[in-house]
Amino acid sequence: MAYTAKVGPSILSTDLSQLARECERMMECGADYLHLDVMDGHFVPNITFGHPMVQCLRNAVGPHPFFDMHMMVSRPEQWVTPMAAAGANQYTFHLEASTNPGHLIRLIRESGMKVGLAIKPGTTVEELAPWAGQIDMALVMTVEPGFGGQAFMEDMMPKVSWLRSQFPSLDIEVDGGVGPDSIHRCAEV
Repeated sequence: MAYTAKVGPSILSTDLSQLARECERMMECGADYLHLDVMDGHFVPNITFGHPMVQCLRNAVGPHPFFDMHMMVSRPEQWVTPMAAAGANQYTFHLEASTNPGHLIRLIRESGMKVGLAIKPGTTVEELAPWAGQIDMALVMTVEPGFGGQAFMEDMMPKVSWLRSQFPSLDIEVDGGVGPDSIHRCAEV
């Protein structure tokens, strides 16, 4: 089966003082969507931004860039409605942060957003499998979430292979340490 790759750069890799312009530049350079990393200081130790910033960014860049919210937060259900109202297109939560993934998936869908489900490196891909038919995208972390600049974890690629073999129509995203070399390795899996 032939796969197509999409590029969704993290906005945390930009000059945050020029965020709207940097997002426009990423889209002009060929990005397919924008990946917005939301960290709460609990699920991961770092803190980034919340729905007020997302709303400001949406107002500045307009309706067309697709915003994939990567919610590295301890209580993902509390931010679904605010993120939808702020202009998010997809809400990607961590399986490890949810006590009721089925309810959260329904809540996200009812808010009008697509559903992404992420797993950390220490979580088996089989734990994601029961939800694969209810989500739009599976996110396989190829670093420990919460910090930039980590090296790509090649040993996470079997998770991608397994998901592709079991759920061929599911969009799969890898997140962390991605660069020219790792992009080619991802395409080979």
